[in-house]
Amino acid sequence: MSSTILQESGLTPGRIVENPDKNPFLVALGERVRALRSRRGMTRKAVSVAANVSERHLANLEYGEGNASILVLLQVAGALQCSLAELIGDVTTSSPEWLLIRELLESRSEPDLRRVRQAIGELLGTGGGATVSPRIALVGLRGAGKSTLGQMLADDLGFPFVELSREIEKFAGCSVSEIQALYGQNAYRRYERRALEEAIQIYPEAVIATPGGIVSDAATFNQLLTHCTTVWLQADPEDHMKRVLAQGDTRPMAASKEAMEDLRGILAGRAAFYSKAQLSLDTSAQAVEPSFVLLRQRVREALQLPL
Repeated sequence: MSSTILQESGLTPGRIVENPDKNPFLVALGERVRALRSRRGMTRKAVSVAANVSERHLANLEYGEGNASILVLLQVAGALQCSLAELIGDVTTSSPEWLLIRELLESRSEPDLRRVRQAIGELLGTGGGATVSPRIALVGLRGAGKSTLGQMLADDLGFPFVELSREIEKFAGCSVSEIQALYGQNAYRRYERRALEEAIQIYPEAVIATPGGIVSDAATFNQLLTHCTTVWLQADPEDHMKRVLAQGDTRPMAASKEAMEDLRGILAGRAAFYSKAQLSLDTSAQAVEPSFVLLRQRVREALQLPL
């Protein structure tokens, strides 16, 4: 197989050797399905139900063993809220301009791509550029300390504290779990974007605790990066799980027997997006009070406020 086909499939020669009996394209496709599912925080069962595809068929697809038809792929793409082109990794072949842009960006480093993204956002007025704003947004998985540390930071700065999940519930008139059960992930993401847009309009200064899955929608996350100073609150998977269980909440893993495996997959799928935040803090490294002291110091330094 040529190097061009390998690159478009998301594969390297070394990885093909690991699966000599599998079709390289199906292996790469399965990896993308798993990555998209993890980023959206959905179990395989949840995607199976949303796509109306058997869980066994989906498992085969993820492990590069399923010869999925185009109709099944369309259903899976719909459940994952992405285009079929994104699922098969072919969006950059859709026009001459895409091909020319892809050629310019191919093999560029991650810092170079970040600068290009920020420049495009400024050029088009659609966001994506890093900013320092007195609107502080905390990102990360549930259990990282966004609510606890966010309220403490807001009190210290004298800013309003906004729990974006509560704002989403106000828009929908029901709880987050009810939104997802009654209307699905697509509706929830729409409410999430509306809630963020309103928070940005209303609060020139605020500390915003965002839902863990806010990175699942690129447009919403671009807005966050453009209009807020973002802070990634990190924690070990074990600490995430322990804190969430202490809160009596195991969404979205309540029905899963492999909850820790699911959580690790979600964190792995989102970490590259969380890392786009300007600041980060590992809340597993110390208790709440020392974590707050570090968070306060880093935010005040970024905003050029006295310590």
